[in-house]
Amino acid sequence: MAAQRCASEALDSSGVPTRDAQRRGAGGLPSLAASGWSNRLGWYEGVHLRRAVKPLGGLTGCGCGAASTKEQPLAETFVALRRQPHPGLASVGAPALSPSVVDKGCEGQANPMAWWTPYGAQVVCPPKRHRQTPWPTPRRRWLAGVRQLVETVHDKLQHPFRLDRERPHARSGLQARLAAKIAWQNFCMWLHEPLGRPRLAFIDLVDW
Repeated sequence: MAAQRCASEALDSSGVPTRDAQRRGAGGLPSLAASGWSNRLGWYEGVHLRRAVKPLGGLTGCGCGAASTKEQPLAETFVALRRQPHPGLASVGAPALSPSVVDKGCEGQANPMAWWTPYGAQVVCPPKRHRQTPWPTPRRRWLAGVRQLVETVHDKLQHPFRLDRERPHARSGLQARLAAKIAWQNFCMWLHEPLGRPRLAFIDLVDW
């Protein structure tokens, strides 16, 4: 998949439910799952999944925290672990040779500047919404294209690979499910490339 030779990566996160938010009791994953808000799911109980996506859609790393975790600390932990790997958290993967990444959840300049010195991570973030000098149109269109790709990758994990319907009861079960679905998605892309087929057309692959 040439993960480390890509020009850039997009960092993004999304909610993954692990149980019905209306159920009582601690449930599964009591040390990890929590209640949180997602624009797609509303209030849910589960985890906050962090992903690194190549320009063509391949996944090069992932990590997760409680659903109540904010975007900024989750993103900082992700880039920190890529600079200083931990054997128990190898799923974050290795960074691309180019340090540029883009992250919509960390608007503004404070975090990107703070992450460059300790982690060597050049995070390209859009300016805050109320800023008087927004990005020029070409850059905003570029960001929209990146966001569209990331959302497509996320949709593949949630629907064809049924990530939204998984209900793991242990951390190891959650990790195994995430690893299997990411490996399956990357395999499908690898299989499509020599055939000249759209890399993310997974339903079409099943029909074929």
